Amino acid sequence: METNNNYALSIVHCQLLNKNYGEIKALKNISFDVSKGELFGLIGPDGSGKTTLFRILTSLILADSGTATVDGLDVVKNYKKLRERIGYMPGRFSLYSDLTVEENLTFFATIFNTSIQENYHLIKDIYQHIEPFKNRRAGKLSGGMKQKLALSCALIHKPAILFLDEPTTGVDPVSRKEFWEMLKKLKDEGITIIVSTPYMDEAKLCNRIALMQHGEILSIETPEKIVEQFPKKLYQLESNNNFGLLEKLRQAPQVESAFMFGEYLHVVFNDDTAFRRKLDMQSVVFKEIPPSIEDCFIYLMNQHSNDEQG
Repeated sequence: METNNNYALSIVHCQLLNKNYGEIKALKNISFDVSKGELFGLIGPDGSGKTTLFRILTSLILADSGTATVDGLDVVKNYKKLRERIGYMPGRFSLYSDLTVEENLTFFATIFNTSIQENYHLIKDIYQHIEPFKNRRAGKLSGGMKQKLALSCALIHKPAILFLDEPTTGVDPVSRKEFWEMLKKLKDEGITIIVSTPYMDEAKLCNRIALMQHGEILSIETPEKIVEQFPKKLYQLESNNNFGLLEKLRQAPQVESAFMFGEYLHVVFNDDTAFRRKLDMQSVVFKEIPPSIEDCFIYLMNQHSNDEQG
């Protein structure tokens, strides 16, 4: 298992976790460690298993097999103690819509035998954005403000580790940027953070990431190393008919992969110089580009699919 030498202590340990929903294999032999003080990202589309994994690690559901510990506590045997040490922000807004902002925060503080005043320093940078609206009902808040309130409630008891399940989904770009700035400050406070997201551009903001697809981990590394490990040359192509070109490329044996990325195509060739020269003669504009996290994810996903079929 990959480790990061900048982090000395493991705070999350998963070993061969499996979870099925009927015939659907939600998690398949998931094993990884998260180090204390790390900002660790689970990156993948809907249905990749991120939420199921979070629910197991926060003791909300049981795995079918495998083991997991969080902050040294078994997620099954020690679930009561575990819940005192973690903060969990689920993907859907789960606070009390009929209570005000302040009432929600007071409620969660009381559950953990603390108060807003005692840990105000921990949530100050987040809460001050919504404190002017502390008497507004939570259900009447905007998406970005709901997000800040949910994070404040997850932090008010000073947890050792935060689990944030797709916290920026459906939030405007400005609020997304603000949220990640908040996470960086919390990490600087020594809080370990595990965050899931379907947004590939957020992956580079994590110390390490696990790329997930169909309940499996395709790779775990730093964002930089995942990009560095891209094994082929990647080309950006453009023509006056990208959709038609894409169809031709996917049928050509000289092409390993071809995908639409906005107004361009991203293509990996099988080192066939003659084929590339032929495309150039057909007025296809192309240039070599560095891969993004999304390019790496697609490549790993295709390789994994080919290995299963082979």
